[in-house]
Amino acid sequence: MTADDSFDRLEDDDYPAYTMGRAAEMIGATQGFLRAIGEARLITPLRSEGGHRRYSRYQLRIAARARELVDHGTPIEAACRIVILEDQLEEAQRINAEHRHADEAANPTAAA
Repeated sequence: MTADDSFDRLEDDDYPAYTMGRAAEMIGATQGFLRAIGEARLITPLRSEGGHRRYSRYQLRIAARARELVDHGTPIEAACRIVILEDQLEEAQRINAEHRHADEAANPTAAA
């Protein structure tokens, strides 16, 4: 892999580019919070060759949403469940929109 390839991967939302310390700093949480949401199975960080947790930008967005809920008094287990359900709903809505667009493209007169 070249340096350019490594740089391009940083644009990938799923690339585990951030250490636990940096991830916690970025979302304004503690490392313990990241461990807790990992234990609750909200996110599963990848591990470096040395066994250190590494987080992607997508995982940080999920973690930040959970932290927001916890900061407003939601218990961590409930916050994790809420974030999982929000993520599933967003994915279902995206899939429905794709199907709707495909149907409209296949049947242009039906949309009118």
